[in-house]
Order: sequence, then C-alpha cells, then structure tokens
Amino acid sequence: MSRTTLTRRPDGRRRPTRRSVLGTAGLLGATTLTGCGIPSAYVAEDRRSAPDRSEQEQRLAFSNWTQYIDTDDEGRRPTLDAFTERTGIEVTYTEDINDNDEFFGKIGPVLTQGTDPGRDLMVVSDWMAGRYVSLGWVQTMDRANQPNVTAHLDPQLASPAFDPGRQRSVPWQSGITGIAYNRKELGRELRSTADLWAPDLKGRVTLFAGLDEALGLLMLSHGADLAAFTDDDAHRAMDLVQRMVDARHIRRFTGNDYTSDLASGAALACQAYSGDAVQLTAENPDIAFVVPEEGGELWAESLLIPNRAGHKRNAELLIDHYYQPEVAAELAAAVQYICPVPAAREVLAASGEKEKAELAEHPLVFPTEEMRARLHTMRDVTAAERPGLHKVWGRITGV
Repeated sequence: MSRTTLTRRPDGRRRPTRRSVLGTAGLLGATTLTGCGIPSAYVAEDRRSAPDRSEQEQRLAFSNWTQYIDTDDEGRRPTLDAFTERTGIEVTYTEDINDNDEFFGKIGPVLTQGTDPGRDLMVVSDWMAGRYVSLGWVQTMDRANQPNVTAHLDPQLASPAFDPGRQRSVPWQSGITGIAYNRKELGRELRSTADLWAPDLKGRVTLFAGLDEALGLLMLSHGADLAAFTDDDAHRAMDLVQRMVDARHIRRFTGNDYTSDLASGAALACQAYSGDAVQLTAENPDIAFVVPEEGGELWAESLLIPNRAGHKRNAELLIDHYYQPEVAAELAAAVQYICPVPAAREVLAASGEKEKAELAEHPLVFPTEEMRARLHTMRDVTAAERPGLHKVWGRITGV
C-alpha cells in the first residue's frame, strides 16, 4: 500500500464517519420498523411521483451529512455554486442527516403517507438505501438527464444487489471496511481479520457495534460470499465474536469513537473505515490500514430522490454535475473518501498542485487494481432476517 501522507481538512476538523449506528435507540428503531416488514409502508410505483415543478421552479433541496462536501475559507461550497452558475438552479443545501436510522425514522412516516418530503435529494449509506428501495420510497432516475453518470460511474459500484443497474441510487462517495492498527506498538503487520484474535491483542481490539457495519468483514474471514451470504455464514461469524467476548478479548464495541481508542493507544487494532484511515495515518504514521488478504467490504453512501419530490429533474441534473470528472475531483480532494468517478484521478494528477497529485496516487481514494480484487459488496440484510440477527447481535454487543 502506498504511504502517501495527506493533510487534514483545511478547517482542522475531523471528518465524521457516516456509516456507524450511534446508539441503541436508532438500532432498535430500525429493527422494529424494517424487521416487521410493515406491508402498509410499501409504496407502489404509481404512487411515487409528483408533478415535477423543475421547469417552473429553478431550485431543489438537498439533504446531506455534515462536512461531506467541499467548502472554502468563507464557508461557500464551490461545486454547488458552480452548478448554480451553469444551470441557474438554486440549491438549498442542509446538513440534517446525522445517523442513518435516525433519519429513516424521521422521513419514513412522510414517505409512507405519500406527502411532500421537503427535499429532492438525500444521501444515505447503501445498506440503508436498500431498505428505501425495497419499500418503494425512492424514484427511478431518468438517465437521459445523467450522461456523466452513464459514462463515469465506477463499474465496481454500478450494480449492487439492492439496486441492479443503479436505477434508483447513485453513489456520492465510497469507502472500505478493513483493519486499522498501530504498527509500531504492535511490532508486526496484520494481514487478515483472523490476526485480530492473536493472544497479545487480548483486550486491545474494538469492533463496530452496528450489525450492518461489523458483519461483512467478519463473514469474509470465514470465506463467505457477501453478495449471497447465508444465515449460517452470519451465525458462524457471530459465534466467534461471542467466544471473543467471553474470553474478554474484545475491548468494546464502538461507533465513530473507535478512532479515539486507536489514537490514544487504548486499542491496538480495530475494524475501521478507509475514510478515517486517511486522516489517522496523516496524524500518526504509525497507524496503518489494511484490506485483509481474504477481502474487505466495499460500501457507498448514495444519492436518492425520495417519492413525491417536486424537483426531480433538477435533482437528476445535480447528480450528473457531480459525475463530471473535474467536479468529482474537487469533491474527492475535500472529503478524501473513495471517489466513485475513476476519471477524476487523471484530473487530480494533472492539476499541478502537490497535494492533489498525491491524492491521485492514494489507494484509499483511488484503489489499485490489486486492492479492488479483494473488495466485496455485501447484500442487504432482509426484513425477514433482521429481527433474528439483531437479537443475537444485540445480546453479544450489549446494545
């Protein structure tokens, strides 16, 4: 793996991880709603659209996570401003998504009832996007309005199990779940998830608390096919975790705060996200991130157009704006997650700016072919599976 060192955000703040489940209430809320299926929550295709006011109203509302877009020193968002300047479409940009489950609980009743969601575009993690798609809560996009998406979308992200062909979702940014560890303090390399269970790591390992966040990497270590994992695959992985809990090998189960344990030395190794690793290694070169030999989990946070959105065409045009390689390159330079537009790499490499040129060579922003060969996308946990798996996982993790 390249050891290119990148600087932290210009404003000095740590980028928050968007994938984690951050508490028992959110976890149980999602389990109750989606686990029970709630047939009445499903929205048929003919009830999803509303009259599109895009031509009459040159605007749209975009909901996103905090610190997940480029900003300048004055707090402006240059790539959004460029879209408005080019198209005349004003964007109301709101950072009102703090947790997948929390947002699901907020917008779910609105989408079930078929009322105006108050937003035309939103970003959620793909494991959650799968629930929106299965419930019929998001609209099919018109690719005639999105030639850049057609031309430039990363093929490895182009057809997830929950949305074949990406008809209802388009990746905003992507990332990898792998292993981070303190190479200097440990004194050796970690190469596989099984290495987390070495005796000298007892009490110094953390795992993610969320089932959807933790399970994929654990199943890969047992040779499971993430795109078609079975109940036996899931329980085999959870049984091992239970044994590690009983042996007090696992320090704790975490949300976003795993980074503080690793930075302080309280943990020597942990499940980790590639987006955090870019910054962690910039701050402390002794911390390494590895995609295990048996594979890591590739995931994305994706743009969705909710049902009854009043400016669907405008939202489609904004999505396509971010799939221009030049625009995608600016966003990648700001957020430093895996860019879903591989052509942006050439833009950064030719930019003439040292930091951007280094970013073009960073494998956690533009993965190498060797790394890509070890990345796998996990299918969604179905509504039928979720209650049983969450019951076992909750007992193991204590959440």
